[in-house]
Amino acid sequence: MDRRDCETELRRRRREILIRLVRAFDGPNFSEAVGQIPAALAAELTGGGTADERLLRELRERMAAALGFPAEEEVGDLSALAEKALTRKRKEEYPLTVLAGTCDGCPADCYRITDACRNCTAHYCQASCRFDAISLESGRPAIDPQKCKKCDQCLRACPFGAIIHSALPCGANCPVDAIGKNEDGRCSIDLDRCISCGRCSIGCPFGAIVCKSHLVDVLRDMASGKAVIALYAPSWVGQSQEPTGKLTAALKKAGFRDSCAVARGAEETIRTEAKDYEEHLAGGKSFMTTSCCAAYNELRAKHIKEINPYVSKAETPLFYTAKLLRRERPNAVFVFLSPCFAKYREVLQNPDVAHVLNFEEVDALFRARSVDVAACEEEPIQPVTAKEAREFALSAGVARSIQAARRGKAEETKVMVINGLTKETVKRLRRYGMEGTCEEGNLIEVMACEGGCIGGGATLFSLPKAQKQVTAHSAQGSSIADGQDKDFP
Repeated sequence: MDRRDCETELRRRRREILIRLVRAFDGPNFSEAVGQIPAALAAELTGGGTADERLLRELRERMAAALGFPAEEEVGDLSALAEKALTRKRKEEYPLTVLAGTCDGCPADCYRITDACRNCTAHYCQASCRFDAISLESGRPAIDPQKCKKCDQCLRACPFGAIIHSALPCGANCPVDAIGKNEDGRCSIDLDRCISCGRCSIGCPFGAIVCKSHLVDVLRDMASGKAVIALYAPSWVGQSQEPTGKLTAALKKAGFRDSCAVARGAEETIRTEAKDYEEHLAGGKSFMTTSCCAAYNELRAKHIKEINPYVSKAETPLFYTAKLLRRERPNAVFVFLSPCFAKYREVLQNPDVAHVLNFEEVDALFRARSVDVAACEEEPIQPVTAKEAREFALSAGVARSIQAARRGKAEETKVMVINGLTKETVKRLRRYGMEGTCEEGNLIEVMACEGGCIGGGATLFSLPKAQKQVTAHSAQGSSIADGQDKDFP
């Protein structure tokens, strides 16, 4: 089952913090109201009883992150942080932060022999270990963690399934081994290795890894009277069962002056990647990878520089959309509505985009300002974007778009899809770059999240539900092949 189908206590806490932050901003005394939120929410969560200190600390840390600040250390005066958020000129460079008191300090990655062990005569576990890590203590097998190489042989050999692998949920999800432990045994993120994919955040059942929000920055610009325009990712239409026209109407009710589909810029990404693909093959290269996933772009910059000669030079759909709209609306403030956390890093490097709101934050904004998407009057969607551009949110959607753009040459395009970054897929990509060849295909689409962008760390709907909505929306557009030759403005 997809965890996004579960309405958990964790999801409620995250959402309630964001809702109360917006309402505090809309109220008479923002900073004072912010300082009171954790205690008030803790009292409600405990039924009016005495607030548990751990719960209170967690809510304070969540509020600090919602204000846009790190929470690795003890959180100070929240009212002072709220004032600082209102006047800041520069955001945090890295989006993810660990809530110090919320992290449970899970046991380190290890193999353990459980009580299901029958202490059999064969002791297959001991016989299968090539590293002498299993010995008999008082006649029963035990694993020496210093000698264990985590090879899985004992786990596979045990006929009773008595050996389990206890992995850090956050660390096991990280494709680049950026998760470690600090001296207190809590989770820490190696920012030099981190690619901001958010897989650690998805894996943590305590919700101890969150993003430093831009929500206050967006609210501040809205309140100042600036033309704040939402640029919504193709995956955005998969976050509601309502038509896209109602979603765009809801964004206006929530405070945005206007909105635009980033699928508009995806059309240029498609044309550029199709052209790059032709040039790669004509130049003697055996394959090309796509370049629209922000986490993948961070991955290859930090960890797989060998793959860079085989990557398309095309910019992301967000880049092209913002560049075009900047000419049309030179004084507007553009806010990207994102399914993931990697886009925060991309936006910091793009002068045309000011802020990012992830889908959880937009949902909270709607709730805080009593915006009922279903009750909104549906608006016409302009401009009408291509079918393939709308499918960028789906795994294999980018690859299909390049095939469509190549028209009669589509059959020559042999697609291989990396459907989610893992330690194994990172190794494969590194090998392709080092060897200069990929036996599985000559066009490699790389998506950091399973299912594509609809599987991002800040999405609201399960993959099947989101895919159904995006597919239905995509079917309303014409093929990119019908207008491939038009120039991007």
